[in-house]
Order: sequence, then C-alpha cells, then structure tokens
Amino acid sequence: MAKRSAIVVGAGIAGLATALALSKKEYQVKVFDRTQQAVGASIRNFGMVWPIGQPSGTLYETAMRSRSIWKEISDTGAFWHEPAGSLFVAHHPDEWNVLQEVYEIFTPERAVSLVTPSQIAERTEAVVQKNLLGGLFSSDELIVDPREAITSLPGYLEHKYGVAFYWAKCISYVADNTVYIGNDEAYEADIVFICSGADFETLYPEAYAKQPVTKCKLQMMRLAEQPDGWRIGPALCGGLTLIHYESFRKAASLKAVRNRLELTMNDYIDLGIHVMVSQNGKGELTIGDSHEYGPSPDPFDKECINRMVLEYLRQFAQFKTDTVVESWNGVFAKPTDGSPYLFFSPESGVYIFNGLGGAGMTMSFGLAEELLAGL
Repeated sequence: MAKRSAIVVGAGIAGLATALALSKKEYQVKVFDRTQQAVGASIRNFGMVWPIGQPSGTLYETAMRSRSIWKEISDTGAFWHEPAGSLFVAHHPDEWNVLQEVYEIFTPERAVSLVTPSQIAERTEAVVQKNLLGGLFSSDELIVDPREAITSLPGYLEHKYGVAFYWAKCISYVADNTVYIGNDEAYEADIVFICSGADFETLYPEAYAKQPVTKCKLQMMRLAEQPDGWRIGPALCGGLTLIHYESFRKAASLKAVRNRLELTMNDYIDLGIHVMVSQNGKGELTIGDSHEYGPSPDPFDKECINRMVLEYLRQFAQFKTDTVVESWNGVFAKPTDGSPYLFFSPESGVYIFNGLGGAGMTMSFGLAEELLAGL
C-alpha cells in the first residue's frame, strides 16, 4: 500500500518540525523553501529551548516534549546541544520577591531552585555579584546553536525518514492539494502544510488578512568566542525579562517590578527590550533583544538598541571578552490576540501553521505532533 503524501512549504523550525511529525505518521514528505537554505528567524535567535517561558499546564508540557525531541536528535550527533538550564538573577528587592513567588508557583511541576549569591558564584563567574540578592535556577532549558541545528536538521530528516528537500523553489500558489512553482512545475499531495513564517503575503494573503497576526522585529548581537574555553554555564536573564514571559505573570509582585521599570526604564519598555544571553558550542555569546511590532518592520537596525542592550547586560553579567562580532535582526509572525500560535485551514487539505511569536525553537516539535494528532 502506497504511503500517504505530504508537502510542507517552509524549511524553518515550524516546517522542519511538521516534516518530522508527518514522517513519524508514515507520510512521504516533500519540503519546499524559496531560498537555498533557511535564512529567517529560525537561525536568528538565541538557540534557547525555553520551557520556563511557557505557562504551567499544556503549553509547558508541549515545550518539554519539544525539548525531549531536540535532545533525542542531537544525541545522534546531528548537532551540538547543552542542557545548560537558565538562571534569572535579581539585583533589586522587587525582582527577588518575584523570583521567590515564581519558585512557589513552579515547584509542583518544574525542576527549579532558589539560589543564593554564593551558590550563584559557585555555578557561574558570569553574574555580577554587586547588589546581587539571589536567583532562580531551572534545569529545563536546553541550548542549541540555531545556525548549526537548523542547517543540520534537513540532512537528519533526509537520512532517517527519506524527506525530500526542494531548495530555491518559490511556491506561486496552492490549489486542490497541489503546489505550483511558476507555470512549469506542480506537485500534488494528500495534505499540504504552509509554514512560511513572517512571509505570509505570498500564499493565502486573503486568509491571513482575517487572522489576528502582525510581525515582530528583534535586534540581536553575538559576542566573540570566550578565551580559554570559558563557559558562562546557564543562560542568564536580568530583571527586565521578568515582565516579558507569560509564565511569570501569576507572581503578585510582578506589578511592582513593572511599575518601577516603567518609571525608570520606559525607553526600554517602549522598544520591547529585555536582555538575555546564551552561549553556543564555540564559546560565542548571543545577546539581545528588542521587540518592534507592525506589518512592515523597519529594515534598518538601530544603534541605540544595541547600545541599550549592552548597557543593561553589564549590570548583571560579565564576561572574559565582550567584543561584538555580529549584529542582525530577525522578523517573526505573532498573533495579536494572545494566542500562542496560528493554525487554520484556508481550504480542504491545506493547513497553515505559523505565528509562534518567537517561541518556535521551544514549541514547534511538540506542537506539530499535537496538531497532527488532532486532525
């Protein structure tokens, strides 16, 4: 009996996760991407698989399922990973109050612990000790290098599942379970998934116009490889990050943090800046980021954003070298109604999976399995 066939449009993390989930369901999968390799938001991020950012319950469980898939693939040697965990540090009393409350909220289902300044110093040299009150450590978080991982995943999918990749193939339109490339090429399948990220003007623009979705541009930097193999340990986050993730919003003290930051750092709030740092296998540090929303993001980076990120970073983190070697921006699709993702069918047999709002690395593998199971 012939296998069912599937086409995935887009070879970013959502498309790759969908291709994997379809393959596990015994579909024969073809993946099409308009470029020679993935170049979008999927390679322009921290590489953080970040369950701590997801609220308790289904979304956290999905993030943990994604984490297990990342680790399973990486353990084959496909790409580097580090189960580094995350460390949120508090240099202000209201931040420390939030971390203690979050610890009580998270403890029933997550591997978290409150750590003292001396315990932080034992774990990492990268945290500024002056005025440090404590931190919240989570062992759930896993780091990959997105440039390496997203580039390596197609080869893994080809080798293990026979997924066929068609690069530099821009789909012109989709109709009747068939994708068309110009006037000369057409490919038919039993099911079609559109996972085109921030490029949602090309296919089904009318359907997208009815969806609560916009674009988000972020700016990031990479610092030079740290000397002598020096490692920072866990991914690090400062107080600004507390007001960014939904998982922290149940903390009653968070309002006090937000009020103080809005009074003292409103320029950061306006630009959506919160500051985090992760380290890849080469020892380079990825830092950022900012969040600017709108349908047509400014293509030009703002020097002031990079400067503000670095200034805030130095308040809670310190490195052997902080030489900036790269700067870039990324753009992703984000729902405007608070939904964690978009999933809808514009016509029979065609599904759109998009709008993970910056959580694609964390959520895509688990979500793809769940969405397919629900069809």
